[in-house]
Amino acid sequence: MDEHLGDGRRATGDGRRATGDRGADAAAVERCVLFAARSQNALHRLLDTLPVFAGDRRIRHCFTLVPGSDFSLDALTAIERAGARTLPWSQALARRFDLVLAAGPKGDLHALRGPRVLLPHGAGFNKALPDEGTADSASGLDPAHLLRPDGALLADLYAFAHPSQVSRLAAVSLEAAARATVVGDPLLDRFLDSASPDRRDHFRTALRTGARRLVVLVSTWGPESLLRRRPSLPADLAAVLPYDEYQLALVLHPNERVRLGTFDLEQYLEPARRAGLLLPAAYEEWASVVVAADVLVSDHGSAALYAAALDRPLLAAYDGGEELLPGSPMAALLDRSPRLGTDVSAAPAALAEALRSHRPGSVRAVADTAFAEQGNGLHRLREELYAVLGLEPPTAPAVPRLLPTPPAAPSPPSAFAVRVHHDAQGRIHVARHPAHLTPPAPAHHLAADAGTANRRYLQSAAVIHRRADRPGTAQGGATTLTADAWTDRTLTAHPGGRRTAAVIVSATQCLLRTRTGPLLSAHISPCPERDGPVYADPAAILSAVHAALVTAEADGPPSTLTCALGERSFAVRLAPATEDEAALPV
Repeated sequence: MDEHLGDGRRATGDGRRATGDRGADAAAVERCVLFAARSQNALHRLLDTLPVFAGDRRIRHCFTLVPGSDFSLDALTAIERAGARTLPWSQALARRFDLVLAAGPKGDLHALRGPRVLLPHGAGFNKALPDEGTADSASGLDPAHLLRPDGALLADLYAFAHPSQVSRLAAVSLEAAARATVVGDPLLDRFLDSASPDRRDHFRTALRTGARRLVVLVSTWGPESLLRRRPSLPADLAAVLPYDEYQLALVLHPNERVRLGTFDLEQYLEPARRAGLLLPAAYEEWASVVVAADVLVSDHGSAALYAAALDRPLLAAYDGGEELLPGSPMAALLDRSPRLGTDVSAAPAALAEALRSHRPGSVRAVADTAFAEQGNGLHRLREELYAVLGLEPPTAPAVPRLLPTPPAAPSPPSAFAVRVHHDAQGRIHVARHPAHLTPPAPAHHLAADAGTANRRYLQSAAVIHRRADRPGTAQGGATTLTADAWTDRTLTAHPGGRRTAAVIVSATQCLLRTRTGPLLSAHISPCPERDGPVYADPAAILSAVHAALVTAEADGPPSTLTCALGERSFAVRLAPATEDEAALPV
């Protein structure tokens, strides 16, 4: 192994620190950097470092899969899809590299030739995994993995996110700590650069969050993870949280995705997915969803620390065990966060209280114990890596890549069980819950989308609606129904009971009729708020109108009513439809 200086930089043969000032011939020499990943999670950590080398034609990038992990399946899929150069492990062992970059010390990294730089495999060192090393050692700082078989240190440089991590390494090995330096966290820089109000709004628009609260469940992997201990929680929350007030997402550790497999994972989560659960991809998309989040529900996985750095409130959902290390940043974050108990019926109140009682800066203070050099991580990492390479860094700054726009949310549930109650002010409160899940209380009626709902729901629905197509001339001899004709036909096709058939014309207008009444036009006013008007899903407003029509059947339809969705109120005006409105094509 090469000689080393105390600050972790490789030394030249005459004992001088390697710098970029090695002559024009050295600067022109191509350098090959090997990114050695043992799992998908490790690979994702390495991909976040790529801006360090962006634009430098002297650098060649190679990737290899370090054998030995149960979770290595598809670890290099993203790289191969991008067309990057990959090397089989046997070929990687057969040559020497100018730099070997890895995230985490596990596997046969010692067999790779070239100066090795280790990054943490996650946000800090919060867990001990007895099955993968020493029982009471932090995963990533375990002496069993920090040494080569010959007893020499594994890494030439440990690039950590916070000085406390260097101190923890020193408690394990003073010699290893002498090779450590603090560079920050490249992924955190991506979070910070992507968390501007406008970009967050962009993410929420893509996710179709609207004015709802986005609740993100965060599950690590292993037997103590949220999804293992409470596998029904996504569907349970989807059943009890009013759809018009909350949106749900699940951020799942890549190892758990590999353990389950894509097909089984989709099958297990199908009830929650049909209810609108977001399931972002393991690379990048999950981070975009966390940026968009209003509140998190997390076990002891370190991903929640990134949300804490953005000052998002958190509900703890870790029931204890052997993995979480006392005194770690995640332990501190969970200790100061309110808990989500096992009684899922109390979840709406717990989430509302967590949002109400959150104090700005309270959780960010915990993140500050895990992340230093915030916003400066790529610059610091570039300094250290180019010193190892013996090159002057590029003059252009290393800029974090913005997190990508997340994919659109699944379509809304096709049928809802709707709870309705009238308050003392005369407002009609509506809470919609996906009909295929067990509702938290008996429903007032069922509402269904005529174009997407199962026949059994349409047969039972008291409110049947469709969303109008864009008006235009029918093509190819096709028949275009009018709103008047469609509502009449729908009620004829579903005889019996008190039913309302409706066409959603726009965000502010619906056309509807009951079995005995005329075609009505409902005009919906948005709820005024400081940042601008909030528009309701007209399908939810239709349930309030239906309830009002049923209540006032003998006296005729009211001219006005107020529908409350959570804390927001929406004024509705009812009037007989005009001839032009009745003739609108649907």
